Amino acid sequence: MLRYIYADDLKAHAKLAHAMFVDRADQFQTRLGWDVQVDDNGEERDQYDALNPLYVIWEMPDGSHGGSMRFLPTTGPVMVNDVFPELTSGNPISSPLIWECTRFCLSREASGSVAGALTLAGLEIMRNLAIPHFAGVFDRRMVRIYRSLGFSPEIISSMGTGRDRISLGLWEYNVQAYHRVAQRAEVSPQLSQRWFDLSFGSTVSPLSLRRAG
Repeated sequence: MLRYIYADDLKAHAKLAHAMFVDRADQFQTRLGWDVQVDDNGEERDQYDALNPLYVIWEMPDGSHGGSMRFLPTTGPVMVNDVFPELTSGNPISSPLIWECTRFCLSREASGSVAGALTLAGLEIMRNLAIPHFAGVFDRRMVRIYRSLGFSPEIISSMGTGRDRISLGLWEYNVQAYHRVAQRAEVSPQLSQRWFDLSFGSTVSPLSLRRAG
């Protein structure tokens, strides 16, 4: 199932949180060779994890981490502005209507449907919180993955060549994409909404959820 958890609330899900950060270390450092910081507990964390981001986590039937993403409003510090200013031509992205999505991570044990479920969760956030756009930086291999999931971004800018090429993308919510991704993920919109409500309740408002901003 999908869980939506703010960083401040991860202490209530300590086992799941630890598994997420360990899987991030495995994916980003071990498998992809990124220059990331891994602590003595084997967890990959950065300064943005300290800003109370919203995490979407796929919890496996045994309670372990299957995959996750991290979201922050661009009205505060975000990677695209701090780490990749070349991709914005020195013009920072800052809007309550744009959130940044980072740290798309899949466990080695995840089934093929987890990536689609996480993508659907992103659309669920957009739909319920009235956020029309996500921004994110991704490498070349993700272009095909986004296409297969049914939710490709508009590429705003790119730099580098070959395997080192990275791009800044902007995703825009629309109901057609929501239903397309739900179908490909094999998760009904009703179940997806139920998972969201289990995390936040059924009477949330966008402003009450923007604690990180």
